[in-house]
Amino acid sequence: MKRISLSLNLVLTCFLLTQLQGCAAPLLVAGAAGSATVANDKRSTRSMVDDQVIETKTKDKIYADAEVAKKIHINITSFNGIVLLTGETLSRSLRTRVINIARHIDNVRRVHNEIRVTDLTGFGSRTNDSWITSKVKTQMLTAKGFKSSQVKVTTEAGTVYLMGLLTKKAGNQAAEIARHVSGVKRVVKLFEYI
Repeated sequence: MKRISLSLNLVLTCFLLTQLQGCAAPLLVAGAAGSATVANDKRSTRSMVDDQVIETKTKDKIYADAEVAKKIHINITSFNGIVLLTGETLSRSLRTRVINIARHIDNVRRVHNEIRVTDLTGFGSRTNDSWITSKVKTQMLTAKGFKSSQVKVTTEAGTVYLMGLLTKKAGNQAAEIARHVSGVKRVVKLFEYI
């Protein structure tokens, strides 16, 4: 029994850490509400673990070739088997290669391609995106009556991508919260509605 509990705690901790990219303040707040985060997630525990495996396997395969790794900057976000690819590649052929890798990972149901063919972004741009993600998550966390744990937030070049399993009303509320955060240029909803 202790072994199962320890394993579940490890999985939940890993999940929470991946949900909180960027800033230490949201990490502290979310750490205190960790149990609530998992309890409000509409995915099964198996699906949460599958999403982590999808992200890890996809990243490992994409970045396996050291020469290719120098020519790409790719973020992989998976929610309920739906994969969002963001970032940059230096050529269309590299973008196609990355998309095909993601499509062939076990348990991937769909791939959203948001990869741009352009110069790779620098540290400043990536830091700004992390900051925007943290601000969006914080606003969702503090919004009255909104269950922020149901939404996964990713930001790339000022565009905020929202994923999750929720009602249309909650999806619209999430998008509205994100739109009003400074630095957000565009909001893209990739929700599965329930």
